[in-house]
Amino acid sequence: MRRDHFTVETDPTRDPPAVSITFDGPAGTLAERLSDDGVPAAEDVDVILRLQGPVDDPDTTGVLSLTRRLTGEYLLEVNGEATELLSVVNAAREAEGTYAVRIGRPADETIVYEQGTLLVYDEEGSLLRQHSLIPSGVEL
Repeated sequence: MRRDHFTVETDPTRDPPAVSITFDGPAGTLAERLSDDGVPAAEDVDVILRLQGPVDDPDTTGVLSLTRRLTGEYLLEVNGEATELLSVVNAAREAEGTYAVRIGRPADETIVYEQGTLLVYDEEGSLLRQHSLIPSGVEL
């Protein structure tokens, strides 16, 4: 699966704020990826944003990744506008500290993960704590 098989939209005004991912690649590909061991539960998925430029540049893009927490295996990656994705992090902070990741799948139900963590890394791979959504009490 390639990143260009996905599109991402954000809605920081939704309750909870949401990142919606739509797959438009070859039929069956996403279903196979998500069903090897069954669709993973929210607590088994990590959401990561890797910026591809400076965090304060409004033209910076990023790669949003969903991975299996225990193995690190990528479930999917999608390119998006960093400003839009970070707006969901900020909205989640101001709300109850959670956001939703919605994955639209062809001919299948939408998967919805409610998450409380979104780790943001700069282009060199350093964690940007001040831009990440990290629940209090969580030690990284």
